[in-house]
Amino acid sequence: MEPGVRIAVDWGKVRIGVAATDPTATLCVPVDTFDPSPAGLDRLFAAIAEREPVVVYMGLPRTLRGDEGPAAIAIREAADTVASRLAPVPLRLVDERLTTAVAHKALAEAGRSARRRRRVIDQAAAVAILEQAVELERRSGSLPGELVEGKAL
Repeated sequence: MEPGVRIAVDWGKVRIGVAATDPTATLCVPVDTFDPSPAGLDRLFAAIAEREPVVVYMGLPRTLRGDEGPAAIAIREAADTVASRLAPVPLRLVDERLTTAVAHKALAEAGRSARRRRRVIDQAAAVAILEQAVELERRSGSLPGELVEGKAL
């Protein structure tokens, strides 16, 4: 496994959660939550760039059967723009089925109230996406998910 920071993004209409690994990809930690406004996106991309990642993973919300509905289509559209802004850092779409449920459960078990969970759920979901991607990368020896080429801005 190539050394370097990996980042995961849980992209939503209202909030964007971000998580990152340490340079050895041993620990996955929440970074922050950003809003999708132009200023929020500028802060998001600055936070990603400052960590100098080797790859960024973005969750692709498939249905439990593995189909892609309207949410996945919206993510694919956003991913083109994200990939263009991240270049030359690769952006890879990874299956995020059940990551929000896993995040809710972990936060509830940690004693977070529903109100306090709302503020950090996107970060926790990004951690779940990242943990899953890093584990797949470790087992296979290659970057998981689907590479997004991006469109010229």
